[in-house]
Amino acid sequence: MKLHNPFRVALVATLGVGVGLLLIGSVQTLSTILLYVGTALFLSLGLEPIVGWLERRGLRRWAAVLVTILGVLAIFAGIILMVVPIIVGQIAQLVSEIDDLVQQGNLDEIISGVRSWLEANFPALDVDQAWSYVEGWWSTIDVGSIGGSIGNSIIVILGAVIAGFGGAFIVLILTIYFTASTPSLKAAVYQLVPASKRPRFIDLAEQIVDSVGFYVIGQISLGVINGVLSAIFLTIIGAPFPAVLAVIAFFFSLIPLVGTLTGSTIIVLTCLIPGIDSTPTTALIAAVYYLVYMQIEAYVISPRIMNRAVSIPGAVVVIAALAGGALLGLLGALIAIPVAASILIIYRQVIIPRQNER
Repeated sequence: MKLHNPFRVALVATLGVGVGLLLIGSVQTLSTILLYVGTALFLSLGLEPIVGWLERRGLRRWAAVLVTILGVLAIFAGIILMVVPIIVGQIAQLVSEIDDLVQQGNLDEIISGVRSWLEANFPALDVDQAWSYVEGWWSTIDVGSIGGSIGNSIIVILGAVIAGFGGAFIVLILTIYFTASTPSLKAAVYQLVPASKRPRFIDLAEQIVDSVGFYVIGQISLGVINGVLSAIFLTIIGAPFPAVLAVIAFFFSLIPLVGTLTGSTIIVLTCLIPGIDSTPTTALIAAVYYLVYMQIEAYVISPRIMNRAVSIPGAVVVIAALAGGALLGLLGALIAIPVAASILIIYRQVIIPRQNER
């Protein structure tokens, strides 16, 4: 190919590369905002089937949206009010025990007990010399710097918590807006498609929206079932902190593939922690229960709940979840499967028919 004006070609190429770098930098800068928007849009699509169901029962759009949002807020407020007092109470109990230990001078008794145990079980060990090494090591530690590091870590954690609440509030506002204006947003998108292809595009878009919505509702339903059954069962067997462990079961059930397994493992390991009124028998019973529950969920509960969502081959589910988790973390793993379902709809109803027509 003959270049009539190499300078113009180089200039256009340079400008193209510059615009590309500018777009990449803009996306990186706006990554947090884009994450908020994507999360809110995903949640609004998940709430759309509930809003549609309420509309079919005679409620207007604004009333259906209001009832749905208030219901979701009530559920999460109940979870927070149930879990936070327990966690605060456990932390207060731990601090109180440490304070009593220091104030009552029991620390010296504990040290004496440790020395006596070492002398009884390790007669060849020079306990005094070993203890002098420990005291020398402790004297070399800059307690002030440790305190400063702990203080800085606490500040960082508090900042992250505040930022998390701020992000959650932004996502909530965007979710309310997207849920309330879903029909107008969809109508605006549909107007961008040529009139000759608009009916087909609307049909595919509605299928994708329904698929995402039913998937979100299905995952939340699985989480609620696991959380409620866990709360009942863990209370019956006397497991520690059944309310907290039930909330753990609920949130981990929202994660596809490995969520229920991971949450069950955490619950069983919690039952093995000594000193919190738990026994290995309790952990064994919990392990057997969750092994049985995972089989029932995989072969009975999940197929019945997810029967309205698009069925996805197992290999695609694994690949989509891994890719989504690598790109966007937990949120990516959550939205990867409905995205894969949407791609499968387009593949089955657009690409394959076109290939068969050739």
